[in-house]
Order: sequence, then C-alpha cells, then structure tokens
Amino acid sequence: MTAKLRGRATTSGVSTRILGALTLVVGLAGCSDVDSMLFGDSGSAPDTASASPVVARPAATPSAVNSAPILASSGQAVTITPVTIEPGSDTGTAVSKTAASLRAQVSGLQSTLVSNAQRYNDLRGSGASAAATYYESRAKITSRLQIGTTRGNPELVAEWNRAQSALDQLAGNINSLNALAGAVASDASTAHYALDQIAATFNVSGAVDEDHRQLRVLQDETNQSIVLIDRLLGDVSADLQRQTAYVANERANLTTLASAIKNGELYGADLSSPMLSTAMASGPRAAYPASSTPLVVIKFDKPDVSYQQILYAALTETLKVRPGAAFSIVAVSPTRGTTSAVQLAQTTAHRHAQDVLRSMTDMGVPAARLAVASQTDPTSTSTEVRVFVR
Repeated sequence: MTAKLRGRATTSGVSTRILGALTLVVGLAGCSDVDSMLFGDSGSAPDTASASPVVARPAATPSAVNSAPILASSGQAVTITPVTIEPGSDTGTAVSKTAASLRAQVSGLQSTLVSNAQRYNDLRGSGASAAATYYESRAKITSRLQIGTTRGNPELVAEWNRAQSALDQLAGNINSLNALAGAVASDASTAHYALDQIAATFNVSGAVDEDHRQLRVLQDETNQSIVLIDRLLGDVSADLQRQTAYVANERANLTTLASAIKNGELYGADLSSPMLSTAMASGPRAAYPASSTPLVVIKFDKPDVSYQQILYAALTETLKVRPGAAFSIVAVSPTRGTTSAVQLAQTTAHRHAQDVLRSMTDMGVPAARLAVASQTDPTSTSTEVRVFVR
C-alpha cells in the first residue's frame, strides 16, 4: 500500500485504513474487574455459594483431623489458618529432645506463614487500587482523544502523570512480590528440611513408643504446613509473572498515549505490542531497494502537514502482514535553484525525516527497525519524506 500526503489532503482509500487502525484501540469499558486483569480469574461460584466462603481442607491423617489447616477464600482475600501444633511431652530421651527442637521449628513456620499471607493480601489490595486508578486515568485520556482535543492539553497531561504514578506503584508491587516469593520459598525449604529430619529421627535408637507417636503427629503437621506454604508460593509466583507482563505492556501503551496527547489525537494500539509485532528477524538488511515503491510519501509543501494518522494506518497494515518488518525513512529534496537553495532544501528534508522518525518511535516502532537516508530528486518540487519497507 502506498499512501501519499499533500498538505492535509488524504485519499478515501487511506481514510478507510485509518478507521481500521482506530478499531485497534482497546475498549476500556470491558475491563470492569481489575483484580481479574492483575491476579487472574479463579472462576465464579454459583449464587447459592456466595453466602459462605469456600473452604478447602488439605488431606490429613485421622489422628490430626482436629488440627487440619484451613485455607479460606473470601472475595480476593487469602486467609490462612495455621496448623495447630500438638505440644507433646518430654519423655526424657534424646529422641524426645530432638522432636521438641523440630516441633519448635515447625511451630515457628506457622507465624511466618500467616504473616506472609497477610503481606500478600496487602500487595493484592494495593495493586488492585493502583490498577483502578490507572485505568480511570487512561479511560479519561482515551475518551477525550477520541472526540478530539487540543494538542498538549494540560488536563490530559495531568491525567497521564496520574496514570504514570499508578503504574509506578504497580512496578513497586512487583519488587515487593519478588521479595515475598523469596521469603515463602525459604519457608518451603525450611519445612521440607524439617520433614527430612523427622524421617531421619525415626531411625535413631533409644526412643520409646511415645516418641514415635509424637514424631508421627509432627510429621503430619509438617506435611500440612508444606501444602499451605507451597500453595501460597504458587499464588505469589503466578501473580508476579502476570503483573510483570502486564506492567511492561502498559508502559508501551502509556508511551503511545503520551504521543497522542502531544498531537491531540489517538492513533491506536502501540505498534510494538505483542498483538501487532514479533521479534525482528536477525541478519543484515539493505538500506532500501532502489526500485521499491514507498509505503508512504509525505510532501511537505505546506506548513504543519498532518501525516500521523495515515502513517500509523500504513504501518499497522504492514506489521499485520510482516510483523518483523523494518523501515527506511528517506529524506528527499529537490535539485532546482541555486546551490544554497539546494543545500537548504536538503537540510529541511533531513529535519522532516527526523520528525517522521520520532513519530514512528512514538507509535511504538522499535528504533532498531528504523534507518534514515537522504537523496535528491530532480522531479520533486518540494521536500518529501518517503517511508520504505525493508
């Protein structure tokens, strides 16, 4: 597809492509559940079950049913009831002393487990609040841009800064989740080590029957603790991966919104998003084929040529067909006139090419895929910028 711009005039064919590009804008009204976006959807329960929380009980031996841990889910909160550790009695043997030491170790894990679960809930709550703030600001910006507004509207700039702050808070939550995952993983290692030590203690001589009974109870309690710790670790790790990808994607979208605010109009989705592009193919590329047809020709024969929307539409269609495409931006200047006039035209064309380059990077095209070149054209009557696919 070749699009030509002369001043502000556009062709009807390109206009339809603009409409196609605008349909790429994500409808924010559908994202009503911020928690599902950030933390995943655990499935909706029937209405009859909404009155009481769902309770899951890890497997326990008959002798330890009364102290079985309970993991209850109420809304988005995660509540963990620690395992009740049976105190045991001192039989005076060396095995009894070892069992008491292991019991204290497993008992200490219960308090850290509850503390980590509460910390996880706090991070989920703050993350959901930050995401709600981000989407509120983004929706305000998008709606204003869709109906049209002034360039660099200070109200939209303020909303953009608010969205940026919310996204920074989400990034901070990622760091906290990473630290929490490390703490929970450490508890899991401690619990598994204690379980191995309990198994080894069964083989120590000099124990009485009561010692082995207490070891069996402690073994059950440790297994139940491991179930809860591993479950919490899995939840934290899943949220960490999800939020990391989410924040990275929204950073790109926010960059696109910044460019849209600057120009007072919305282009569409970021061209570097996974929906529109993949990794660029490796290997050297030629500057551009001499006989190739330009994707877009922008004629700067009038002041303030508005080319961004048509350029965005052309880039979008190209990247749909060739996700790894790269582009050459060629500054074309006429050769008519005096030597100084030709030099001035070359300088002007190069400046326009740099402006087009910045526009394309604002739209999300990676800078590594862009190259700038210059040439003269005796048939040209004004400075031009031609964009080629390479």
